[in-house]
Amino acid sequence: MSQTVDRALSILPLLAEGPADLGQVADRLGVHKSTALRLLRTLHEHGLVYRQSDQRYRLGARLFALAQEAMENLDVREIAHPHLARLNAACGHTVHLAVFEEGEVLYIDKVESRYPVRMYSRIGKPVAITVAAVAKLLLADLPEPERRALADKLDYPMYTARSTPNAEAFRRELAKVREQGWATDLGGHEESINCVAAPIRGADGRVVAAMSVSAPNVVVTADELLTLLPQVRRTADAISGEYSGRTPIKEAGNR
Repeated sequence: MSQTVDRALSILPLLAEGPADLGQVADRLGVHKSTALRLLRTLHEHGLVYRQSDQRYRLGARLFALAQEAMENLDVREIAHPHLARLNAACGHTVHLAVFEEGEVLYIDKVESRYPVRMYSRIGKPVAITVAAVAKLLLADLPEPERRALADKLDYPMYTARSTPNAEAFRRELAKVREQGWATDLGGHEESINCVAAPIRGADGRVVAAMSVSAPNVVVTADELLTLLPQVRRTADAISGEYSGRTPIKEAGNR
């Protein structure tokens, strides 16, 4: 039974390359045409493949519908939270998860620091979009025209001397973040708070969320916090793998 399932599923990547006839499917699987036909008929009955008028087979509409439904029902917060909690347990600092929605970057999860000095941030509250590390990652992933238009219409409050001063500087920062694949906020919102962040990507490679580790200077210096960047990026990669379906859940949990 497992071999039959494996062969049937092996047909799908082949058809993703384009329509194929019975002979091509049989050759790819290394089976007789009669075996390939049985597999194709089963997939066809479930709407996963479709037989065209030229007798070639292509992926069926039901497959795309299932994929779309699965994506719509994915909850990045639910998937990410165990990873965030493990990172918090390992480093002790505040861990955030954020998304970009309707022109704002919002925190959707937070795991508190174990230290007595806490950060004033709340789930559901918008972040300081021109300085927050998570915001930089989410906005850097936007298409260039959208990125430029958004940068031009934002206000640039000078929270501290290190805040982003204007649209031109913000566009440069977003270009840098987009290239390097991570972001920081080193005293840009609050003089005493530093933050490192990494992106969480979906199956298409686009950034769907961003996660960060933040800590005040009285707990760790900015340089000390930056040493956690590899760990932050590994955590984001593990979440990305689980969210996109590239990594089995049991493996993601063991990273």
